[in-house]
Amino acid sequence: MAKMTLEDLRKLRETKKSDLERRSLEGKDIEIIIGMGTCGIAAGAKVSLEAFLSAIDAAGLKNVTVKQTGCMGLCYVEPTAEIRVPGMPDTIYGKVDADTAREIVETHLVKKKLVENHIFDRPAADVIRN
Repeated sequence: MAKMTLEDLRKLRETKKSDLERRSLEGKDIEIIIGMGTCGIAAGAKVSLEAFLSAIDAAGLKNVTVKQTGCMGLCYVEPTAEIRVPGMPDTIYGKVDADTAREIVETHLVKKKLVENHIFDRPAADVIRN
């Protein structure tokens, strides 16, 4: 491994600070919780996580916290992601590949509409808003 320069260390520190900031709850009202149990990771949750982070950055969203959790008990539809947005029902999406992660950010977080074809913990019909 090559030696790191002082500038390399500064860049690494800034990158890690940015990564930690994404997990902070302070001043943020939207949560994305990615299932990162063994089943989720085997199904591609790391790719989904990276897609969520990239899509959030691309959309310029600063009020989103991204966290990881263990198995959500929905192993048959991994990777899974729980989305919590004020004014909307908490929703668990399944089969969340990179494209679906980007769609969730664009549709659920930005447009405030559910991504119907990936909901696996469906909210009660009387709380769904279109």
